[in-house]
Amino acid sequence: MNGKKKLAVTLGAAVAPLLAVCLPANSASAHGYISSPPSRQAQCAAGTVACGPIKYEPQSVEGRKGLRSCSGGNGRFSELDNDAKGWKVTPVSRSTSFSWRLTARHATSTWQYYVGGTKVAEFNDHGAQPGSVVNHQVNFGQFSGKQKVLAVWNIADTANAFYACVDVDIR
Repeated sequence: MNGKKKLAVTLGAAVAPLLAVCLPANSASAHGYISSPPSRQAQCAAGTVACGPIKYEPQSVEGRKGLRSCSGGNGRFSELDNDAKGWKVTPVSRSTSFSWRLTARHATSTWQYYVGGTKVAEFNDHGAQPGSVVNHQVNFGQFSGKQKVLAVWNIADTANAFYACVDVDIR
């Protein structure tokens, strides 16, 4: 290697770490999903059901607050809205624990759970910032049999929420 190439390689190696620290990072728009019982995006990530790009970013189902779709209105993840896709149905009891896996922490207003458009549970975090795992005990009341649960994580300081659907058989 001649002197100029050697100098260029040495300078590049010295400057690269500084650039990595000094340049702004891209903001991620992906931050959480239900891992247990396995949500539709968790099933995609595990390869249980063949899916599109959600397989690689199950935590990315983010949309504006107030939506009622599994995809959070995100066209890239519309497969999550397809009820006939062959989702694994998990047997659960009338009172079941849902576990969210969070890949980024956000100040949280509420966590909501719906069955057939009916809100069955809401947990208010009053703006708290949760850890990397959040668990909720949800009582399904009068609901039984095969149901699709829509879970919503409402962020306190943005207009967005994260969405997850879980297919269950309430016994």
